Amino acid sequence: MISEKLFQGYDEKFISNQTVPLPNLSTKQNDDLVLGEKGNKVIKYINYSLQQSASHKFPFYTATNIDGIQFKKVPRKDNWRKDTRLSQEFQWGKELYSAPKSDFDKGHMTKREDVQWGETPGIALNAANSTFYYTNAVPQHKNLNRDIWRSLEDYILHTETKRNELRICVFTGPVLSSSNPYFVTPINGKQIQIPSLFWKVVIFQKEDGNLYRVGFMMSQNKLLQENHIIEELESDDQLFMQFKDADTYQVNISLIEDITGIEIPKAIDSYTDTRNTKLVLEEIDIDPDLESDSIEYELGFCIKNIQL
Repeated sequence: MISEKLFQGYDEKFISNQTVPLPNLSTKQNDDLVLGEKGNKVIKYINYSLQQSASHKFPFYTATNIDGIQFKKVPRKDNWRKDTRLSQEFQWGKELYSAPKSDFDKGHMTKREDVQWGETPGIALNAANSTFYYTNAVPQHKNLNRDIWRSLEDYILHTETKRNELRICVFTGPVLSSSNPYFVTPINGKQIQIPSLFWKVVIFQKEDGNLYRVGFMMSQNKLLQENHIIEELESDDQLFMQFKDADTYQVNISLIEDITGIEIPKAIDSYTDTRNTKLVLEEIDIDPDLESDSIEYELGFCIKNIQL
């Protein structure tokens, strides 16, 4: 049992001499929040926090502090469970992930290793274990969760943050939209919508003392269709539907804000793209049948401008 005293959550003062607040939700999203035991809107864990949607039963986003200096290597213990501090009716659990045709992973929004740091290995282990709450999971196709998206996460943590001994803040989430496709298997007699799009924003400090940010987005729509996991939903939301065939790539932060309705903390954008959305998708779309030895090459193209 993890001590509640360790559940301090995301620290907005984590990067020295800077403040990186939590993202701002829209009025509609705020009205859809799941409240904690004391009526708190932000649910705190160890080294990360999240805000949970009551209607979708998935997080709007997770906010994570990553310390490249205090990272510890500890064993993995998969122990998925619902958070007893929240109403059970607003969390998906085994009923979703063990249902017929649930051929997807429990996709961590806050990566286990990202919070795997602290003054002692014990704290790091508890932090890693605290990522196995269902509130931190969203269904993800295994080909994305275990390959290209994981490669992006590993690049941010191991190649940049650990190597350069950085402190960074990372925001991650699904796009919770009425345009999302339906899961083919009803849960408790009700149809549910599976997020097609996921996004990630990294905020970091450069040697000039300023904060910078870079964003990424991916789509699993094509993979879910190929496995007959989803039923397509007709939609007039043209902006959302433009991303049907995308995979993982770098995007403007403003695009993430437009699609999610969430305001990302301000910082200098280290990447801007003036091409239209469809052109970007066509150029960096990754083949679902991409061989694993080609992933690193493709990922290098997608993140060529991050350079934390």
